[in-house]
Amino acid sequence: MSEDSVPTVSVELSDYDKAAKQNAIIAYALMLSGFFFGLTWLIGGIWAMIKKADAQGTIFEDHYSNAIKTFWIGLCLTILGGILVMVGVGVIILIATAIWTLYKLIKGLARITSNKSYANT
Repeated sequence: MSEDSVPTVSVELSDYDKAAKQNAIIAYALMLSGFFFGLTWLIGGIWAMIKKADAQGTIFEDHYSNAIKTFWIGLCLTILGGILVMVGVGVIILIATAIWTLYKLIKGLARITSNKSYANT
């Protein structure tokens, strides 16, 4: 075996796991598309809240917690930033919120497409 070839471990997912993974990816995708079409942010957050119970006991369960937490914190900070934009500091809050949100969602997508939990436990 050469040094360039690295053995890979293949983990077979159950149908239950596959459904949990697919629904989390849908939530992440909807929330990411919310940066272009605002309404899909709301739909993605609601989707994650509704489907979280369906992922109970899977390795993808914490992805739903991540999506829901990102949704609520992002929503609250966006509202706060929108209110404070009149005094200038709101723009900074909005930019920081966008960067933080993108990081959380992209990290979640990267981990879930590798069949890993969000928290790396």
